Amino acid sequence: MRELVVLGGGYGGLRIIQRLLAAKDLKDVRITLIEREAYHSLKTEFYALAAGTVADKNLRVSFPNDNRLVMKYETVTAISLEDQQVKLSSGETVPYDDLVIGLGCEDKYHGVPGADQYTLSIQSMRRARKTNQVIQAIRNNGTVAIVGGGLSGVEVASELRESRPDLNVKLFDRGETILSMFPPKLYNYVTEWLQDNDVDIINKANITKVEENILYNHDDPVHTDAIIWTAGIQANKVVRGLDVPQDNQGRVKVTHHHHVPGYENVFVVGDCARLDQAPSAQLAEAQGEQIAMLLQQKWNGESWPEKLPRIKLKGVLGSLGKKHGFGLMGEKPLTGRVPRVLKSGVLWMYKYHSG
Repeated sequence: MRELVVLGGGYGGLRIIQRLLAAKDLKDVRITLIEREAYHSLKTEFYALAAGTVADKNLRVSFPNDNRLVMKYETVTAISLEDQQVKLSSGETVPYDDLVIGLGCEDKYHGVPGADQYTLSIQSMRRARKTNQVIQAIRNNGTVAIVGGGLSGVEVASELRESRPDLNVKLFDRGETILSMFPPKLYNYVTEWLQDNDVDIINKANITKVEENILYNHDDPVHTDAIIWTAGIQANKVVRGLDVPQDNQGRVKVTHHHHVPGYENVFVVGDCARLDQAPSAQLAEAQGEQIAMLLQQKWNGESWPEKLPRIKLKGVLGSLGKKHGFGLMGEKPLTGRVPRVLKSGVLWMYKYHSG
């Protein structure tokens, strides 16, 4: 019996498991999924959970019920590539023949003192739930600061405005514009929407220190009732601890077959892998498709293709509350109600096909 161990039930890990279990020729293989939660989480919607506009039960998808799949609800503490073992917080050691690492990401604090201790997060279901608890307990007309004007920061700010219209929402970004990775038509539209909805945008920010309910921008204190950090991510600390080639976010510089250099039985998927495209759920799923194919070919004694097709992403969609949105479909920018409807449709389809 060949042992495949999958670390993390995120978008990439779940897609690999789904494809392998659907394969008619899957024989003599046992799949063990090690995941802290008893369900797959829709991480792209954690901003809404944090703001309080969506209940966490709506962001859960059950894992497949299959006798070839073994579930371990544990936390991974270490990976030994040489010994082919995974160590868990319970003290258990899990051996593997093939391994998929999809442990996701964590906030990156860029060395800002106090940021890890005094800010809230949306990087996991548990932390997004905690963020919501803090937000809902804030007094009327309180102040919430959001650090980071990328996609996550913008979605959190807009959803907060819908959830708690009484709050003073401040969005801090170190760039000259928010959403600097998007074309001007999009970031100008989003900037105007946020300003029209009384979100205070502070560009060219430089967060130098964080204390309890105090954010220091260029060393000037800004008093708040809560601070939400969306200013960058890095690979899970277990992955960052591996002695393998990594980028400055701790992501593994995988080969074109998605495995760790020198370890053809260890694949890396999602936010833990360094690829040409920016990390996203869509990219992790596409990676998962290719990794599942490679595993099947390996188990069948087939040689891998010399080169895999380049992953083509369909686009990016963002929300501005429940009625407006923005996005890129190919090279075409979209604004208004259409991208918001599209995003809702994509989410519904994903839950339907996964659940």
